[in-house]
Amino acid sequence: MNEQEQQIRIAIVDDHEMFRAGVIATLQPHFDIVGQASDVEGSVAMIAQTKPNVVLLDVHVPGGKGGGGAEILMKSRAYSPNTVFLALSVSDSPQDVGSVIRAGAQGYVTKTISGDDLISSIKQVYEGYAVFSPKLAGFVLSAFQNGSPAGMGGSAGGPIRDDELDRLSNREQEVMRLIARGYTYKEVAAELFISIKTVETHVSSVLRKLQLSNRTELTRWAADRRIV
Repeated sequence: MNEQEQQIRIAIVDDHEMFRAGVIATLQPHFDIVGQASDVEGSVAMIAQTKPNVVLLDVHVPGGKGGGGAEILMKSRAYSPNTVFLALSVSDSPQDVGSVIRAGAQGYVTKTISGDDLISSIKQVYEGYAVFSPKLAGFVLSAFQNGSPAGMGGSAGGPIRDDELDRLSNREQEVMRLIARGYTYKEVAAELFISIKTVETHVSSVLRKLQLSNRTELTRWAADRRIV
């Protein structure tokens, strides 16, 4: 466990005990697991007490008023405003994705994700990046276009500015579009047959040229211009 991993405190919300146990077993060597819960009320209480850095949040959780993960997120915000939520669900429906993104989740990945990719996703949301399974990108962009989700940063919308896009090289535009769709650095590297380090260099250049702070703002920027 490196120093960065050691300081990230994780909580898991899922109503399937065996799944929670499997996730905990996968993550425990890498992070500090501080809590787990299986329903809305218990999750809100656990988050308020433990104040984790990152919560892995299932979308469909019993209890409360039937709002599931989105309800947990909204109710927990007052008790632990600095906690970041990463949805981890078997569902990939637009309704489920949209509900938790609008409630303020920093990312959404499906339960088909590998252990290594889940660990990477947790680190990225902890650092302030938005992380989504690539196949969910269209839903995520629709959620942005219908209104910026609570808790998600974003640059102000505006008219399409061709000169902004023209600042980017062809390769930077390719990287930008994939990142905006929710691809991880590893997935972008595989898609474009370049190294992860090169992807990182291109992303830094894109953010600098567009005067954006992070991937969340980049996703909103691309969504506003419908260029992904």
